[in-house]
Amino acid sequence: MTENNWKAPKKPNHYAEESLVNAILDGTFPPGSTLPGERELAAQLGITRPTLREAIQRLARDGWLTVQQGKPTLVNNFWQDGGLNVLSALVQHGQHLPPNFILNLLEIRLHLAPAYIRAAVANRPDLLEELLAKGLALPDTPEAFAAFDWQLHRELTIASGNPIYTLILNGFAGFYEQIARLYFSRPEARALSREFYGALQTAVFQHNPEQAEQIARNVMQQSIIMWQQTKGENHATLERLGR
Repeated sequence: MTENNWKAPKKPNHYAEESLVNAILDGTFPPGSTLPGERELAAQLGITRPTLREAIQRLARDGWLTVQQGKPTLVNNFWQDGGLNVLSALVQHGQHLPPNFILNLLEIRLHLAPAYIRAAVANRPDLLEELLAKGLALPDTPEAFAAFDWQLHRELTIASGNPIYTLILNGFAGFYEQIARLYFSRPEARALSREFYGALQTAVFQHNPEQAEQIARNVMQQSIIMWQQTKGENHATLERLGR
């Protein structure tokens, strides 16, 4: 085994959490059902009961499960009871995501990005000018655009002064670039973003947060339309993600 191929084994509690999340997502333990007894479930997973208890407590904290004193552990409707940690876990299990998941994310970005971009332009125009100049000089490849777009939006959330935006975005690290590479595989998507970077750079230079906000809103709306035009590819990509 070469050093490059070596992977550290998963810790038992991480293995237990991942196994339980997979079982919930694949319908083995659907929302509304209850988990088997502690002894039985620990034996099925090949772990100790203390390790299982730790995993269950963590999943309960995140909203996957409800621990009931003296009763079986209940599997929650994670779409309604989960928090940011559930969202972060879901993007690691792309094969179980519904086909409209990414479109839903883009619609959320349509509401969030103009707000944090406006705040970023108002707070840190000096930081953004240099960063956007790099965007205008990107190689015309999906990989380059995907990596830069992630970097740009992360820096924009940080410059906005509201750390909650950054925490939300960080929940999609890795997944964001996988999806972006598909999106940017289309030359017209790369052209749209290069145009966006240039227009945003102008708004930054003019110290015009309101203009930056409108520019962001327009491009987010166009990106949703462009994503919908690759519907078949999108579904195939979701099937591959998380495997």
